[in-house]
Amino acid sequence: QVRLEESGGGLVQSGESLRLSCKASGRIVSFSHMGWYRQAPGKQRELVATIVGGGITEYGESVKGRFTISRDKAHRTVYLQMNDLKPEDTAVYYCKAVLSTSAFWGQGTQVTVSS
Repeated sequence: QVRLEESGGGLVQSGESLRLSCKASGRIVSFSHMGWYRQAPGKQRELVATIVGGGITEYGESVKGRFTISRDKAHRTVYLQMNDLKPEDTAVYYCKAVLSTSAFWGQGTQVTVSS
């Protein structure tokens, strides 16, 4: 069984930065795809950023230029550097990892940005 544990969320003011981490434990694997999604109250879960095996990244339109996704060499930890945070970035941020046809989700970490 794979477990994903997010950390790094918190309360910040507009314009500040946070760095989220997601560490995989359990079955020793190298994921083909890892990413971050977020869900604000009353809204659907949306893509924030993903990174695939070759290191190709993809970002949601609203975070391009402000957020950066990266991972460690073992492909078991993924990071999200969030700069210039805005109140509209307030949400629960979830880590997702994909292995073959299986997808795993973390429990989420709250990010709150005050104006």
